[in-house]
Amino acid sequence: MDFPFPPALRLLRWAIHGTFAVLLVIAIAGVVRSGGTALAVGGVLLGVLYGGGIVIEGRLPHFGGRTHLTLGRIWLVAITLGWAVLALHAPKFVWLAFPLFFAYLHLLPLAVALPGVAVLTAAAIAAAGWHEGGVHAPQVIGPSLGAAVATLMALVYKALYSESEQRRLLIDDLVRTRGMLVKAESDAARLAERERLAREIHDTLAQGMSSIILLLRAARRDLRVRPDDAEQRIAEAERAAQENLQEARNFVRALAPPALQQSSLIAALRRVSDSAAAGTTTRVRFEVSGTPVRLPAEYDVALLRIAQGALGNVGRHSGADNARVTLTYLDDMVVLDIYDDGRGFDPAAQPAPETPAPETPSPEIPSPEIPRPETAGAETVGAETAGTGFGLRAMRDRVTLLGGALTVESVPGEGTAVVATLPLPHQAGEGEEDR
Repeated sequence: MDFPFPPALRLLRWAIHGTFAVLLVIAIAGVVRSGGTALAVGGVLLGVLYGGGIVIEGRLPHFGGRTHLTLGRIWLVAITLGWAVLALHAPKFVWLAFPLFFAYLHLLPLAVALPGVAVLTAAAIAAAGWHEGGVHAPQVIGPSLGAAVATLMALVYKALYSESEQRRLLIDDLVRTRGMLVKAESDAARLAERERLAREIHDTLAQGMSSIILLLRAARRDLRVRPDDAEQRIAEAERAAQENLQEARNFVRALAPPALQQSSLIAALRRVSDSAAAGTTTRVRFEVSGTPVRLPAEYDVALLRIAQGALGNVGRHSGADNARVTLTYLDDMVVLDIYDDGRGFDPAAQPAPETPAPETPSPEIPSPEIPRPETAGAETVGAETAGTGFGLRAMRDRVTLLGGALTVESVPGEGTAVVATLPLPHQAGEGEEDR
């Protein structure tokens, strides 16, 4: 049979069939020596019937199903009748009752099998007594002991079979669960990659295009009255387009931002601030506080992208006269603070998408020159709270992935502040150069 029985159950199963075959051969040989040719033929037919049942059972498509049980019980009745006929004519066939006990216990429900075994035992005792001319103790003990052993072994067999079936079902469940987990992990990885790509495009290509549009609009405005200024705006737009093209190429190649490839984070932030000031009427100032330390590449990329996104929002939405970018190095953290004195917004209300994504500066970093709004209208955007648009959400995702937090503070008419706080890694080196 191809049914997935454990080796112990297979061995027990074939041991029972082998016992029947050995006892049948012994009985046939005995009756042949006694001259009972007809009984020998009957024994051979019984063996053919028994073996045919095993072969048919092994070819059934659904083991243990209704068809299997029905055919098996018909087979059992035929085997029992054949055994009864042979046992009445020759005492050597009486001992075939022993393997039949297992067939009863295997094919019949326990409530029917146990009485059937008892009847079969009584029939074996009666047949033995019939041939001996009376019932004696050995004739009773032998079949009774065989019935008891067969019953115990069949119960053990059923217990092993039940355990094997439960283990098989458990393995099937585990395999299905593993497949579901693999699919879920694949879906999660795909969604995470999609989110990462959206964040990168928003913070690089989209911001660059926005700067180019603002520069070209300013150039058109100055073209007739201030042609020199218009020429400068066009040059700035051309440079921004070249940088944006390089960003796109590096984005495809998964390289570091061009601004960080040949310079430090401080120099890159200064250039981003200067570009933001050149593209709008907002005066942007960049400052560094504390002792610079060398940060991991992912810190540099995250802080640069946050600055680009926040300054892009300042230029598009705030209408600010002044903005300040402050990079502060503390003992255990680095803080990027982007503040503008523009129109602001109400964090409690639903803001316009990607409003200057500003976030509240931490108390340790005061703003000495540009007055800051008080705590009213402050919103912390970190692991616990949602962002206020894709720009804010992209910034939040970046700092959250690095174990930091993003804070937004804004009051309508009083400006907006964005603060990204990242914990300093233990291996951060000192002395970052401002190249």
